[in-house]
Parts: sequence; structure tokens; C-alpha cells
Amino acid sequence: MRLIWSWIAGFGRFWYRFIVGDDWTVAAAVAIGLAATAFLNARSVPAWWLVPLLVVVTVGVSLRRASPAGARDSGRGPERSIRPAS
Repeated sequence: MRLIWSWIAGFGRFWYRFIVGDDWTVAAAVAIGLAATAFLNARSVPAWWLVPLLVVVTVGVSLRRASPAGARDSGRGPERSIRPAS
């Protein structure tokens, strides 16, 4: 019985790490987008465009948050934000 529960727990951990990964906000945004699409489709509103748009915006925001602060502030890439040692 213990082996069965450990397998179930491992299976749950795998899917949690696979779906949520490093950034839970992306998973939450996709879930909200899917729910909003289902809500709009139930009311006969074409909402096929909502999830792709949400994914593009969410990935952009996630990449901006993950980029180094110097590259974000100056508009230059990370290779230009490194100053040579004096």
C-alpha cells in the first residue's frame, strides 16, 4: 500500500512541476485564459484569439522580469552593461 501512495505522490509532484515549473504566474495566467475562453464560448462569443494573445503577453512579461536589471534599464543587452575592471 505504501508503494502505491508513493507512486501517486510522485505522479502528482511530476505534474505540478511540469505545469507550474519555475514561474507559477504563467500557469495561473494560462488557466485564467482557458477559463475566460470557456466562459466566452458558452455565450457564443468567438474567443479563439484570447489564449494566444495571453500567452504572448505573459511570456513577454515573464522574460522582462527574468532579464537582468541593467539590461532592462538601459535598453542595451547584457554584454554592454558589463563594465571593464579598472
